[in-house]
Amino acid sequence: MKIRRGLVNGLFVSASVLVLAFGAGGTAAAQQQQDDYTVLVADGASRDAAVAAVRAAGGTVVRENTAIGALTVRAPAAGFVQRVASSHALLGATHARPIGHLPHGGNTPQQRDAVEKENHDGAAIGPRVQRGPATAGMDPLDDKLWGLKMVRSDLARTRQAGDRRVYVGVLDTGIDGTHPDIAPNFDYGLSRNFTVDIPTDSTGATVDGPCEFRGCVDPVDHDDNGHGTHVAATIAAAANGFGVSGVAPNVTLVNIRGAQDSGFFFLQPVVDALTYAGDAGLDVVNMSFYLDPWLYNCTANPADSPEARIEQRTTIAAMRRALDYAHDRGVTLVAALGNNHEDLGHPRTDTSSPDYPANAAYPRPIDNATCLDLPVEGPHVIGVSALGPSGGKADYSNYGVEQISVSAPGGYFRDGFGTDWYRTNENLILSAYPRNVALAAGAIDAEGNVTAAGQAVGVQKFCSGATCGYYQYLQGTSMATPHVVGVAALIVSQYGRPDPRHRGTLTMSPDAVERVLEGTATRRPCPVPATVSYENVGRSAEFTATCEGTEAFNGFYGHGIVDAYGAVTRGAAFLRG
Repeated sequence: MKIRRGLVNGLFVSASVLVLAFGAGGTAAAQQQQDDYTVLVADGASRDAAVAAVRAAGGTVVRENTAIGALTVRAPAAGFVQRVASSHALLGATHARPIGHLPHGGNTPQQRDAVEKENHDGAAIGPRVQRGPATAGMDPLDDKLWGLKMVRSDLARTRQAGDRRVYVGVLDTGIDGTHPDIAPNFDYGLSRNFTVDIPTDSTGATVDGPCEFRGCVDPVDHDDNGHGTHVAATIAAAANGFGVSGVAPNVTLVNIRGAQDSGFFFLQPVVDALTYAGDAGLDVVNMSFYLDPWLYNCTANPADSPEARIEQRTTIAAMRRALDYAHDRGVTLVAALGNNHEDLGHPRTDTSSPDYPANAAYPRPIDNATCLDLPVEGPHVIGVSALGPSGGKADYSNYGVEQISVSAPGGYFRDGFGTDWYRTNENLILSAYPRNVALAAGAIDAEGNVTAAGQAVGVQKFCSGATCGYYQYLQGTSMATPHVVGVAALIVSQYGRPDPRHRGTLTMSPDAVERVLEGTATRRPCPVPATVSYENVGRSAEFTATCEGTEAFNGFYGHGIVDAYGAVTRGAAFLRG
C-alpha cells in the first residue's frame, strides 16, 4: 500500500458544485508559486463581489460549491490568506492542499493506527479460515461479532433488517464495493470520490506515488486503506450466508469518499461530500474521523499565527455550513468522539497539530470555549464513545458530558484483564478487509492464503466455492460509530416515509432519528468508583478518566448503549419532540 498524505481538491460531482475558470489579474502573480485554497463567501455578500475580491487578492476561482458559498481558488502562496481576510466580501481562506515535505512525524494516520491496530503488537492466535453453513438468520462469522449482540442487532433483524430505500453514506477512505459482503448492498451509481491522488509534492517528495487510475482518481468502489471498508461492512454487510453481516444488513451503502488513501481528512473533500449527501438524499452519514490538519480548530488561539487563526476560523465556518446543509436536507450525522483518551469538555494541550506538513506541530493550550474538535463538535452531530466487550469504556476513547450522545462497541484490546480474553484479537471488531490492502500489508500472499503475519493479527478468510472474502480486526471510536449508524438506518427503515424529493427512497427527520436513538438506548450508570485508572493494563496516568453524570446521561455512555431491537420495537414513543 502506497503512503498517501497529500491534501487535494475534491472531484466535484454534486449539482451544487461548479467547475469555473475566472482568471487572476496580473502576470506577476501567475509566475509565483501557486497554492490551492478554500475561500468562503461572507454572509450577505454577493457571489460577484466575492469573485471580484478573489481576483483583487491575486487568485483564480477554479471550482465553486454553491451550497455553502465555498470557492476553490488557486493563488500565489505569499500573503493570500491575509489579503482575503481584509475583504468584506470574503469570510476567510484556508489551504486546500498543504505544500510540504513527506510527513514522518506528528499525529499522522500511521500513529493513529497504533490505536486501531493495537493487536499488531502481540496477540493470541486463533482459527483463520471458516467454512460451513450459517446459523439461521446470521452469517458464518457472526459468532465473532460480539458488537452485533451488544447492540441487539441479531434480535432486531427478526423485526426489521433494513430497507433498501434507506441510503447510508460512508465519508471515509473509500469502500471496496467488490467485497462479497458489500457488493449486494453497494450503490455504484450514487457513490462519489471527492479526492484526487497526488503523486509528489512541490519538493518532489512522494505523496501518493504513481497514479493507479486515469486522472489520479480512484474508482468509487475502490479502497486503498481499508478503514472505510471496515466501517461500511459493520453498518450493512449483507446477510447473505457469507462471511459477516452488518447491523442493518438490507440498507444501501453509498461511498462519499473524503479521505486520502493515507487516512487524512481535509476540509474541501469533506464539505463537498457533506453537501452531496444532502443533494443526493442520503439518510445517514458515518463520520469516523477528525478533520486534519488541526486536532482542534480554534478561533483565536494565542499560540497560533494570524494566518493559522484565519484558516481555522474558515474551517469552522465551512464545516458549520456543510453540516447545517446536510441536516436541513434530512441527513442524520454521526461522528466518532475520537481516540485521544480525553474529556472533550476539558481538553489537554494539543501537541500534535498541525499534523501536515511534517514536523510542523507545536504546543497549543486548548480553550474549550473557543476550540472545536470537528466534525464531532459541529452542529447536529451525534457523538459516539467506544466500549469493549465487557461494556466498559475503552481506554483510548474520548468522553465527556458536553459532546457525547450515545455509546457503542468499538473494541478494546486490553479488556478482560486477568482473563484469557486479555490482549486478544477477539476483543476488537471484525469486519471486511479489501483483498488489495491485505495483500499490500502482507496479511495474505499472492494466492490469497493468510500468511503467518495475517494469522498473528486475526485475519479471517471465508470462501464459498471460488468466491473468497477477507476480514480484519480493528478497534476505535471509528468502529463504534458504524454500529450507531446501522441502528439509525434501521430507525429510518422502520419509521421513515417516502421522500417526495427523491423517488424510491425513504426519509426521516434527523432530529427524530436522534430522539429514537437516545430514547431507546440501554441506560448504563457510571462505574463505581467513577474515576477509572488503566494503569493495571499498562497505561499511564494520562489515561485515567472520571465519569460524570447520572444513569440517564453521563460522560462515558451518554444516553446509553444503542439498542437496535429497542429502536425498532419501542421507537415510536420517541418520534415526536
